[in-house]
Amino acid sequence: MAYMNQERKAKIAEALKPVLAKYKMKGTLSVRHHSAIVLTLKKGPIDFGKTEGSVNVFWIDKFYEGVARDFLKEAHDALLSAGWYNRSDAMTDYFDIAYYTDINIGAWGKPYEVAA
Repeated sequence: MAYMNQERKAKIAEALKPVLAKYKMKGTLSVRHHSAIVLTLKKGPIDFGKTEGSVNVFWIDKFYEGVARDFLKEAHDALLSAGWYNRSDAMTDYFDIAYYTDINIGAWGKPYEVAA
């Protein structure tokens, strides 16, 4: 069963901090419904294009390129750093995942700001 707590969030924050610093990005981490870790990007020099909102982490390679793709892949790897696993099997209707991950570009009412 997916479970996220403040202890895991602290481990992820520790792994994510150097990635955000490397790309000069500002973002926040939050826990949603005790089952997901959410990275919300607030401001940075990376232009993600017109794709504001939620990032589909399974399609980063397809929809992003260059620095944006590199940053999102490294950030997602950091989000998986707190003992993430996925032993799910949809064929037998068995779902066992450590926790879910979300990356948001901006937030509702507060869009992402491209700034040097």
